[in-house]
Amino acid sequence: MNSMTAGTNSAPSSPAELLGDVHPLLDQLGSAEDLAVASTVADAFDLRRVADRPSLRNFLQSYRSQILVPIELPAIVSAFGHAARGQLIELLALDQEQAQNVTLRKFAPASCRVGQRQLSKLRPMRDQRLVQRYLSAIEEGRARGWHTLVYGVSLAMFSLPLRQGLQNYIEKTVRGFIYSSAKSLRLSEADCLSLDGEQQLHVPPAIDLALQEQALPFLAASAKP
Repeated sequence: MNSMTAGTNSAPSSPAELLGDVHPLLDQLGSAEDLAVASTVADAFDLRRVADRPSLRNFLQSYRSQILVPIELPAIVSAFGHAARGQLIELLALDQEQAQNVTLRKFAPASCRVGQRQLSKLRPMRDQRLVQRYLSAIEEGRARGWHTLVYGVSLAMFSLPLRQGLQNYIEKTVRGFIYSSAKSLRLSEADCLSLDGEQQLHVPPAIDLALQEQALPFLAASAKP
């Protein structure tokens, strides 16, 4: 049986609190657990070798094209949909699918530790059967609790707009990487804002793609006689 990461005994006080805190890459949180995901991503994409603004831009592009757009955003959208429809079996299958993704294996320990900790904050929501059963599946070793899936589930449980949640995820991720590099690269606030502005141009297309790809299977199923 897997042990759940210890969580708080009370649910987040508001959807806004959850939306801001549930994201695991927020450098501002200062939590060793939350920063573990950011650290493993940084290692995988050689963030520590970034020496200047152009190389930081290249790092962000690599993260966006290899992890964020093809893996993380679709996972959040799918988890949101399964949670909103109460589809536990499908959610557990998605959890297992993430575990089979070779690209995610190096991030697994940090991602699941963060996800489990965040999901444990929803334990007081006794009326949400999917949350309780997902927690039980993790405790029984039948699921891992990836941070992206928990993020999607949390958005659904608090009836937060999916598009807004995806935007928050992307913006906080990008800004976390930029500002965590600012001191060593001697970037000014103006430099950070400029680089962040460049990256935010990619946000709407990334969100549209994630939502479109998620809608296609649903539309195909609905079209069957």
